[in-house]
Amino acid sequence: MRGLLAIIVVLVGLGHAQADTLRKLSTGNDSRGWEAVGRLNIDRKTMCTGALIAPDLVLTAAHCLFDKTTKERVDPEGIEFLAGWRNGRASAYRWVAHAVTHPDYIFDTENVSQKVENDVALLRLSQPINSTSIIPYETGASPRKGATVGVVSYAHDREASASLQEECKVLARQKGTLVLSCDIDFGSSGAPIFSIRNGYPEIVSVISAKAEAGGRQVALGTSLAEPLAVLLAEMAAEPTVFEKGSPKFLNGNSHTGIVRSGAKFLRP
Repeated sequence: MRGLLAIIVVLVGLGHAQADTLRKLSTGNDSRGWEAVGRLNIDRKTMCTGALIAPDLVLTAAHCLFDKTTKERVDPEGIEFLAGWRNGRASAYRWVAHAVTHPDYIFDTENVSQKVENDVALLRLSQPINSTSIIPYETGASPRKGATVGVVSYAHDREASASLQEECKVLARQKGTLVLSCDIDFGSSGAPIFSIRNGYPEIVSVISAKAEAGGRQVALGTSLAEPLAVLLAEMAAEPTVFEKGSPKFLNGNSHTGIVRSGAKFLRP
């Protein structure tokens, strides 16, 4: 826990850049290209945010798969992914068939660094989402300190549609944990953090938690590359639940080199 606390203490002295306002994706035009981000309804009790990285794989936070009261894993078949959920409708609905969390993730621990560092999970859907309007995202390397990133998330006070924050900053990074100026709240757990590469967004981290630095709210994210490689290997070892002719994924992306999301960040 000392490492992460040290980062927070340093931030108290440094402050951080003013975050831009959230833009609600409440219309079809606003949400175009972001349909692969969806709301996760978990066991009819809680919600998180997740994003497709393959037609049958959703990336989210590991702690979303645990019951806060019992500390036990929830039944993955009680989780529903609502792709592009907006104003009471989704672009696609899928139940989850299987889920894996990082083997080093510990839900019931007071060690903040340990809890955030491996707070990532993969969900395999009961059927792949094959739609020309719902394109899974590429994944990329962890951003450096000072980098500009964006986040698309749902939250308890904006659960009817996702919101986009186009610009927030990586304030610090240490041992697989990112400290960010992104505006998040309960329900944002598992939300994809994006960097722009060649004009297109790619997922570089996942929202794990919120914290406080110098009286200001910050977000904590999980570095993605190494944890995701572990999860993909574990998921690949599991039998699929749908027909063998379904799309395959390569490094988490069945569309690599073929199709990219049409999502764009607007720059002032």
